Amino acid sequence: MITIIKSPIRIQAAGTPPKSIEEFVGRLASGTPTLSVARMVSPPGWSESGQTPEFDECTVVLRGHLRVESHDGVSDVFAGQAVIAPRGDWVRYSTPSGGGAEYIAVCLPAFSPQSAHRDGSDAA
Repeated sequence: MITIIKSPIRIQAAGTPPKSIEEFVGRLASGTPTLSVARMVSPPGWSESGQTPEFDECTVVLRGHLRVESHDGVSDVFAGQAVIAPRGDWVRYSTPSGGGAEYIAVCLPAFSPQSAHRDGSDAA
């Protein structure tokens, strides 16, 4: 049986200044523990704590510029590009440029604050 998600669920975001998270598929929006799909809109200057998640995260940048830090270095991901952050690897996201960023994040299994293992006390 197919499931139609009529509208996403807004989730309180980690980081400063706050970003917008709209979960279309995941633990909250659809009760799906195996996969999450969310649209993120990050303002200029947004950053969050690093994390060592229990999920793979695939991110497609739709607009702007997303900075991804890992133990391998710093990568800048621009509109039309994607990045894969494997589970168990430390990663930190930010949007340092003036335009911020809009992107889709797909997590496998689904994102949860408990499985993100953030460095600080950020929640989502």
